[in-house]
Amino acid sequence: MPSAKRLSTDADAPAGPGRAVLGFGGTVDHEIEWDAALVARLAEEYRIRLTDCDPDAPIVDERSLLAVILGHARLRRGGERFVESPAALEQFAARHRKSVTIGGTCVRAGLVMRALGVRSTALLVAVDDTFLERFPPDCDYLVSDDAAVLIPHLIVQLPEAGSIPVADGEIVIDRPNRLIFVNDPAQSSMELSPDLGDTLAGAEVFLISGFNAMTDAALARRRIHGLRAAMRALPAEALVIYEDAGYHSAEVSAVARRGIVTLADVFSMNEDELQEHLGHEIDLLDPTAICDALGAMHRMFPGPTLVVHTRHWALASGARAPLLEGALAGGIRAATARYMHGDAATAADIAAVDGLSVPPEHRIVADALTATDPNVLRCIPAYAVPTSKPTTIGLGDSFVGGLAAGLVSARRAEGALS
Repeated sequence: MPSAKRLSTDADAPAGPGRAVLGFGGTVDHEIEWDAALVARLAEEYRIRLTDCDPDAPIVDERSLLAVILGHARLRRGGERFVESPAALEQFAARHRKSVTIGGTCVRAGLVMRALGVRSTALLVAVDDTFLERFPPDCDYLVSDDAAVLIPHLIVQLPEAGSIPVADGEIVIDRPNRLIFVNDPAQSSMELSPDLGDTLAGAEVFLISGFNAMTDAALARRRIHGLRAAMRALPAEALVIYEDAGYHSAEVSAVARRGIVTLADVFSMNEDELQEHLGHEIDLLDPTAICDALGAMHRMFPGPTLVVHTRHWALASGARAPLLEGALAGGIRAATARYMHGDAATAADIAAVDGLSVPPEHRIVADALTATDPNVLRCIPAYAVPTSKPTTIGLGDSFVGGLAAGLVSARRAEGALS
């Protein structure tokens, strides 16, 4: 497949020794504006019942898409789902006011790093004019297949509070969250560029994400094999971060997570993904329950240091935990600024987060977790966030961007002192 590369020559681009390489993806996103009256009308027209509201049901048309959205709201879950027909995405998005943005974990993480003055290269599976019009001209990228077509993702941001009547009851919404709906053949194929190894040769930090959109387990195995081969070009001191996500296929999930985690120094996830691995919910303010969960995760995925980022705290558990403490704080600041300001968040907004208060319950659990063994466990409390219009889209992406920026900046500082 053809590939394309752009290396920035902009003198004002963030620079400095070393670089983060961020893969894999790049999307055009249709972020709809939640319209409770419209959603209620559609629920009535489609005769949606409480039993229809299952977040895990197949999505084959607009009715099942709406039922899954309401199912996530009912169970207070965020997530990402595959949609069998792109027409359902187009039909639902066309009914709403929407913003057209660009995303994917690697892209949004890179935009955060750019704001913080840390340069990166995005590994993009495909691009189109809509994407490139929005991608900053001073950012580097490598495209795996410049002939592939992008199909927009549908992004639904559930409000902080509200309710939607259904035929036999009511769906109560009491937590903001984000839902991603995808039919993305380019991402599903996950073509890797033949130039990937050359791009990794100078990396200090390498982020792996995006494999969750794959639907063919055999193809996923081949791509991971190719990824492993390309990663031989990484410098020995490079740090590899795998950011988890909601997989569209259980079979691909098992193949990809097992295969990629063995390549990673850091295995990062949010609270939804943590609880998916565990198979049950946990009390995120109970240090004992959290420690038990971490023990179970280390047994499932031995080797990498675990990072878990939640609305209450972010932690690192494993041998690299002390190294990651400052970067965890950077990730929390970046995600908090996005929660408050969305795409408009700036470096000044990120810095201003330090002026926010920390809820006592967040500090108590963070201190208790760190005290269990500071050599292998560090936890940073999250802030109280004063906003009437929160952005939940891209919080994990912003967190990992802040995390990676913190790691690169720390290594630069070490180099300057040596």
